[in-house]
Amino acid sequence: MYGPPVDLSFKDINSVTGALAEVPRSGLRPLKTNSKGKYQSCSLRLSNNSISDVTGLQYILSHFLAQPSKLGWLDLSFNKITCIDPLLCELSELRVLYLHGNNIWNLSDVDQLRELPYLHTITLHGNAIETNINYRNHVITALPHLKKMDFSAVTREQQVLANVWHHCRNRGKNTRESLQ
Repeated sequence: MYGPPVDLSFKDINSVTGALAEVPRSGLRPLKTNSKGKYQSCSLRLSNNSISDVTGLQYILSHFLAQPSKLGWLDLSFNKITCIDPLLCELSELRVLYLHGNNIWNLSDVDQLRELPYLHTITLHGNAIETNINYRNHVITALPHLKKMDFSAVTREQQVLANVWHHCRNRGKNTRESLQ
């Protein structure tokens, strides 16, 4: 089941369902299929296309993958995605999620990914959210199981500092609310 990724990158795909008309790239390791012609892989690359949202992702996974529920690695980098769709939270086995180089602007969108218990690697750099001064602290706090963020290790010290930042921020909010 740990075959190479199903690679649909650089295919000029405008929507996730547009991938249906494409044949995955062949890499150094050949893709293996099961008796139904579905790929025995737990990785999907849809990078470097023009995808603006992930509508239809579950259908695409079922179309291409022998075991879509086992998707562990999803690359949606360098597309035109503007928000983190709650649909991604349905990918319960997801461990690696690449979203860098998109148009994601709302930092709180990251919070919903907390539902993914195995997510340990994420990329979000190259999105508008990166300009937020608390970007890294927010993501590390929202996703406490992270080991890597933006291709950089998340250290124990960074986790502690992010949690301190989070508690101070929340204490400040509670104080302001009680004064009103």
